[in-house]
Amino acid sequence: MKGPSVQRSPLAQIVGLIAWLAIVFAVAAVGAVASVDAGAFYAQLVRPDWAPPASAFGPVWSVLYLLMGLAAWLVWRNQGAKRLRLALVLFFCQLCANALWSWLFFGWRNGALAFADVLVLLALIAATLVVFWRISRLAGMLLVPYLAWVTLATALTWAVWQRNPAAL
Repeated sequence: MKGPSVQRSPLAQIVGLIAWLAIVFAVAAVGAVASVDAGAFYAQLVRPDWAPPASAFGPVWSVLYLLMGLAAWLVWRNQGAKRLRLALVLFFCQLCANALWSWLFFGWRNGALAFADVLVLLALIAATLVVFWRISRLAGMLLVPYLAWVTLATALTWAVWQRNPAAL
């Protein structure tokens, strides 16, 4: 249910959009630091036949981070929306779980913790999507591809971890 919302000024919305995109891409950079050697490591792993090629991850994640930033901005700009604080707390929690996965899997090569993290991430994305949807349907829809990709990533994390016990 939507509560009465108050739109922010046009200048505040532009600054807010830039800020939300900066936040999301800063978190992406934190995860990318752990993924510096991800391509070489991923190539060495036994992967299921349905695993995307390593070259797909960068472009897909770039689009997903852009969509996340836009979704957060759409929600944030509704100052008086019910559950706004909850929506943004969930959003930040899922961002943290997202960045942590790269460290767990690629940086620290811990398949068990990476799988546990991606399960938490999946639940946080689903919860964020629901709360975002109640504030802005467009914001909720923008998170659907993210939820779909992380669903695939969850299955892939499990499959790769199980096929590579010595490496993960």
